[in-house]
Amino acid sequence: MNDYSHLNPAQYEAVTAPPGPVLVLAGPGSGKTRVLTQRVAYLIRDLNIRAYHILAVTFTNKAADEMRSRVEDILGENVSGSLWIGTFHSICGRILRREAEFLPVSSNFVIMDADDQLTLIKRILKELNIDDKLYRPQSVHNEISNAKNSLLFAKDMPRGDYRSEIIARVYEKYQEALRLSNAVDFDDMLLYTHRLLQDHPDVCERYGKRFEQILVDEFQDTNAAQYQLLRKLASVNRSLFAVGDEDQSIYRWRGADYRNILQFEKDFSGCKKILLEQNYRSTQNILNAARAVIDNNANRTPKALFSDRGDGDKIRFYEAEDDRMEARYVVDTISAMIANRTASGKDFAVLYRANNQSRLLEDAFLHRGLQYRIVGAQRFYGRREIKDLIAYLRLVYNPDDEISLTRVINVPARGIGGKTLQNLRMAAFEAGQSVGKVLLDLGKNGPESPYWPDIGRGALSVADFGALLVRWTGKLRGDPSIVALLDQVVFDVGYRSYLTEDPDETDRWENVEELRQMAFEYEDRGISEFLQNLALVADQDTIVDNSDLPTLMTLHAVKGLEFNRVFIVGLDDGTLPHVRSLDDPEEMAEERRLFYVGMTRARNELTLVRSERRMNFGSIETTLPSRFLNSIPENLIQVIENPSARSAGTGFSAGRRVDDTPRWESKPTWVSKIRIKDTPRSWASSGKSTESIFASPSTPLTGGKKPATAGLPAQKFKPNDPVAHPLWGAGSVLESLIEDGEEVVRVRFEKGGEKKLIVSLSKLKKRS
Repeated sequence: MNDYSHLNPAQYEAVTAPPGPVLVLAGPGSGKTRVLTQRVAYLIRDLNIRAYHILAVTFTNKAADEMRSRVEDILGENVSGSLWIGTFHSICGRILRREAEFLPVSSNFVIMDADDQLTLIKRILKELNIDDKLYRPQSVHNEISNAKNSLLFAKDMPRGDYRSEIIARVYEKYQEALRLSNAVDFDDMLLYTHRLLQDHPDVCERYGKRFEQILVDEFQDTNAAQYQLLRKLASVNRSLFAVGDEDQSIYRWRGADYRNILQFEKDFSGCKKILLEQNYRSTQNILNAARAVIDNNANRTPKALFSDRGDGDKIRFYEAEDDRMEARYVVDTISAMIANRTASGKDFAVLYRANNQSRLLEDAFLHRGLQYRIVGAQRFYGRREIKDLIAYLRLVYNPDDEISLTRVINVPARGIGGKTLQNLRMAAFEAGQSVGKVLLDLGKNGPESPYWPDIGRGALSVADFGALLVRWTGKLRGDPSIVALLDQVVFDVGYRSYLTEDPDETDRWENVEELRQMAFEYEDRGISEFLQNLALVADQDTIVDNSDLPTLMTLHAVKGLEFNRVFIVGLDDGTLPHVRSLDDPEEMAEERRLFYVGMTRARNELTLVRSERRMNFGSIETTLPSRFLNSIPENLIQVIENPSARSAGTGFSAGRRVDDTPRWESKPTWVSKIRIKDTPRSWASSGKSTESIFASPSTPLTGGKKPATAGLPAQKFKPNDPVAHPLWGAGSVLESLIEDGEEVVRVRFEKGGEKKLIVSLSKLKKRS
């Protein structure tokens, strides 16, 4: 039997819960990974359930690897061969390759990455003669992705207006192009798996019986497709063990719906609900501040997070004169602590709302001569040379992959231009064949190929490339070594010379060598798994844990991580919360959850930073403090004052002058004087005064009166009204209601999709 003495009572209750539906609401730092891994071990060792019958679903490869390693450490045995642990996409990939006979693609399908998907959308828009300024490729792709995540095929999409008709048409052509390339995108993996289980009850029952126990991590981040997929797989045994926290749901923009937690309790009646409230990460002051912020959100389960680590330091707050000084303060503070040996580089994380905020921080680090690492910049897998060679490998593995073919057919340059490529596509279309099959025929038969006359002047170059593809596919069949294939491709096309001909880009060859090393690690697992894992790798999977450097990253990217000392910068209205959320209650709630996630990454020290003025599109603007600050009780805050010019000298350039006030002048802090913009009653959950930036410790976190319903405002809008918004452009009203004394409209925008807006707070206007 396992030893559970290291578990607290709530964790023990979760780990040893009887098989059946279990919902574990795990606050940040409450040991959910420990609970999940111990649960798997409990099922195997204590309940004698074979590892073969257990499925564990995570959201990153890194989390899956960690869970597998921990389970094996507990059990003292290797269960990798029988226990299914992986991301939604990797699990679906395994199922789809096994059940390919039911799919529109074969089992050796390739997975298109985000760049490839967008390239294909652009091509289809051009082929259909659709203006890509009216129908931006990224926006079109997002709408197709949203449809797939709602489990809709092209034929299922609503076509009530012209734009919907266009999107459905592009979606149809996009899927046909993927099918001809024997390819799927990320959303297809979920959509096809769900449709497979829905249309083939025998297949659904087979997997339902196999997976007697299903465990899923980060349940609040599931979208509609993922949740329905889990329901299908759990339909036989109903043993779904879901761990999540609605307060940490921050991926609404990509379809995640925290309300799946609420739906779980309805769909799995009689489920056991357990709260994990003991936090092992942060000090109590950090938890109290974070709780004061998140308690303003509705539709959540209150959690009284507590820590046995003591109160700890107060939350530090600093207001800089402008955004350049904001970055300078952060970097100077980090530099001083490293120099004084009171902290090491890896202790620090600097978090921001959007990637563009990293530039000034990077400048400040460079001026200081202090090394750093940044998460979410150009990823290893997004580098040109890596994408080229992966495309070559994908093409050899699946010659029907037209996206990969298009990328590398003239890289390095071999005289195959756009006209020749178009002739190749046309020849394939008229023959009813994939471009890859036509290319292979030209490679095998040269001038004797029936397609030779159709290609035109570039036929010889195309046939030469086809001959290389024939050679590589034959080599893969005869020798499954990924490394040997990669070496052959690099040699045959002269890729090293191509990369190193520019002396400023010699480091690119080092990236190729790193890819080769990765391929070597997959030699025993095969090219299929190698390519699949490359396609599904996430930013967090690339973070090096042992790097002794400060980390810069977005608030979205920091999910699941923790640091001793955390800075959150840009705490201005319009930055955090983001400007897009200011007149949208649901977006505002999401921004608050995002801030909460950032706050709870800190173990020992949390510093909040803002600037009085910020450069915005070439002009300097005065900012308002983030309204989220108003929720934090003043007794939890330590205000850090600006140092004098003499004490702050660091060799920095003076930067921008925004007025005649001496820089770094000592002055009274703004904390007790400035007024925050009144909290809109549509999202306020308290009647707190906004006279001070910080709430009084005695101010209740809940309560307040609703506005009187007498004298309701006249509705300015009605369904089908054409409207315009300065951020999202033209749109049409879907619905107009009066909620809490305010007119609230639901609008479908051409650029921004569907939004819910408070009329009095938005800049929505009728179009004539």
